[in-house]
Amino acid sequence: MRGRTDTGPASFPAANRLRGLAQSDIRRMSRESDRLGAINLGQGICDLPTPTVVAEAAKAAIDADESIYTYPEGHLALRRAIAEKAERYNGLTVAPEGEVVVTVGATGAYTAAVNALLDPGDGILIMEPYYGYHVNAAVVAGLEPHFLTLAAPEFTLTEEALRAAVRPTTRAIVVCTPSNPSGKMFSRTELEAVARVAHDRDLLVISDEIYEYIRYDDCPHLSPATVGGLWPRSVTITGLSKTFSITGWRLGYALAPEPLARAIALVNDLYYVCAPNPLQHGVLAGFALPPSHFDEMRSDYQRKRDRLCDALAAAGMSPIVPKGAYYVLADVSRWGFGTSRGAAMALLEHGGVASVPGSAFYQGATGENLLRFCFAKEDAVVEEACRRIRRFRPRGDLMESDLVEGDLVEADRSGLGGR
Repeated sequence: MRGRTDTGPASFPAANRLRGLAQSDIRRMSRESDRLGAINLGQGICDLPTPTVVAEAAKAAIDADESIYTYPEGHLALRRAIAEKAERYNGLTVAPEGEVVVTVGATGAYTAAVNALLDPGDGILIMEPYYGYHVNAAVVAGLEPHFLTLAAPEFTLTEEALRAAVRPTTRAIVVCTPSNPSGKMFSRTELEAVARVAHDRDLLVISDEIYEYIRYDDCPHLSPATVGGLWPRSVTITGLSKTFSITGWRLGYALAPEPLARAIALVNDLYYVCAPNPLQHGVLAGFALPPSHFDEMRSDYQRKRDRLCDALAAAGMSPIVPKGAYYVLADVSRWGFGTSRGAAMALLEHGGVASVPGSAFYQGATGENLLRFCFAKEDAVVEEACRRIRRFRPRGDLMESDLVEGDLVEADRSGLGGR
């Protein structure tokens, strides 16, 4: 009789392409936060209310039994709305019939793009601090990540540094603007440098712009594909998760010239078939929201940003005030911990607030003095988190007078297992 006869654990190994990969500290800190009943300012869950018009349109589509597959590239009505928005907001003229692909989130668009347009062994240049998915999804696709570290607090990109980072095998560059985790927004001068290098070295430019509507202090959003003639060699990725507070819906899209979009749609079909049908109807209604909706969203986020940055500074951190997105990187070197994971766990266990260790966004030790905080929360939650952060005393600052009943205990410097 053939088959398994032992009763021990499975010994079949994971694929080699997963070697060295683990679920990110972003997910890990969410689990730890849930375990301890803390306020989660770690993962960018964005648990704010979904706009009513978006939710009601999705409900109506479900009631109307809109339950079958759509085209792999998405509903034409939605693609037309995306194309209109791209011209009005991004300055991109795209054909809804051949240059727009609706995907399972912006992450789905990125996965489809790297698998459709790059080959195993190709290099992909990623600037750090980075969003870990850009690295790990590239690795699973068989690509070789190349890194360029941008220095805090400005994270300025220079053409000289970019040229030095490009290797003979580099075939693509990722530009995340506004950036997760730094909140950096790339300027026209920086994007022009990207364009010159991309043309000179024949690089594909993949831009992740999912936070495009979340920007502060009148800082303009520039889509890289509109700069320096980059459109023919660009894939512009964005999504609706952050814009409409629907992170669990998993809806995004890619814009690209027709030959690139056709390849992306093919991989999107092979991996995902299509984005969820009724939810496409929901976000279609969201594209009709007036400009005031996005103005109010930016104003609300800027208020939350400023409150959180004030609290971080009061707790002995040095916040790097973001220009966009809804995260703050904060320098915690004055706390005296040896690792960012140790600092994050101390704040979680003894302050009741979850953050993400800065090591999740760097290959080397650069992130060990940083924590990332997400402020996409209801005002009351942000206020309570700020109160807890202000009361927190790291190990180096603890004195006997601080240790009152029910208050803080000495922080543990040790990190826990995981990535």
